[in-house]
Amino acid sequence: MPLALLALAVSAFGIGTTEFVMMGLLPNVANDLDTSVPTAGYLVSAYAIGVVVGAPLLTALGSRIPRKRMLVLLMALFTVGNLASAFAPSFGLLIAGRVLAGLPHGAFFGVGAVVAARLVSEDRRARAVATMFLGLTIANIVGVPVATLLGQNLGWRATFLVVSAIGVVAMAALARLVPRVSLEQHGGLRQELGALRDRQVLLGLLTAVFGFAGVFAVYSYLASMMTEVTGFGESTVTLVLALFGIGMTLGALVAGPLTDRALRPTLYGSLAALAVVLVLFDFTVHVKWAALVSVVVLGAVGFMTTTPLQMLVMNKAQHAPTLASASNHSAFNLANAGGAWLGGAAIAAGWGWTSPTLVGAVLAVIGLAIALIAGVSDRAPVGGSRVVASGASGASGEGVRRLSEVG
Repeated sequence: MPLALLALAVSAFGIGTTEFVMMGLLPNVANDLDTSVPTAGYLVSAYAIGVVVGAPLLTALGSRIPRKRMLVLLMALFTVGNLASAFAPSFGLLIAGRVLAGLPHGAFFGVGAVVAARLVSEDRRARAVATMFLGLTIANIVGVPVATLLGQNLGWRATFLVVSAIGVVAMAALARLVPRVSLEQHGGLRQELGALRDRQVLLGLLTAVFGFAGVFAVYSYLASMMTEVTGFGESTVTLVLALFGIGMTLGALVAGPLTDRALRPTLYGSLAALAVVLVLFDFTVHVKWAALVSVVVLGAVGFMTTTPLQMLVMNKAQHAPTLASASNHSAFNLANAGGAWLGGAAIAAGWGWTSPTLVGAVLAVIGLAIALIAGVSDRAPVGGSRVVASGASGASGEGVRRLSEVG
């Protein structure tokens, strides 16, 4: 494994930790800044807004910046955003800090996925992208629980200081280990924007919005389901969330090799499995051991969708994959917000704590339908992750060039 992938994974670990840790720190923040827990919940939305806006905006603005430098700059912005959050004297400024920290999220993963795919041979590109995403999944197993405990014992500001330190380490690793990409290999803003008009790219993004919304319709209320329906105590919630993170990691490990072998079948299979697991979860949630097993399986099949979706939009964007890749993370965060809203609406309508599982299943089926429509309408070969363009110079005869100049 190229050491550059380790640098990308460390960066992803920091990003994943700061994205999800706020859910466990809401009571602490609310008490410290004299606000309510529901109001403090806007801090979760603030980060998601930063991701949705920042992914296309920063990728477009940085279209002429060499990718290695872009990665370092994005991680620097991430670090500044977390420092701003740590020292925010008021709730309003903390909101601003969360938006700032979220801005580089999608752009980093968009650029990082393109770089990761070009670090390895053609038949291992999906595995390279999945390796980067492992940092995100491991954050849910280790980073979020540890950071939550740190915030509960030393204050929530300490959590963001530690995440800022991870950001500094990640910047150093990126600067030292990631290869350079010469400026002439970039397609430019016009070419990147043009890639988003491709029908297959748009259908891939739409698949991400609906398919992944099925995961967040349940994940957003998983803690409440475990306490209100399954009968676990509040002290067990951290373990349940860690089990979900373990499932995510297993899904990432499996998705890489499968996507390299057969991209679309992996996508179809993961979405279909997600729908089935969500339906079954409506029954297994009533039995403690079955509920815990279902949490792991849900995390696995849910995260198995991310690698094929990432590779799909990169492949179909052809000679300008970076903006499409970053926009995929905007789609994932729209899925986060939309799934949470629909799941909450079902509960508010009096359908019960388990109703988000069926809402999620419907969303997964819609995502699968969109993916199937895209597959049928795609006249190109539908094999593995065979194309990631090299940029503006990417003539069809050149294919994909591996990076050879190490910074």
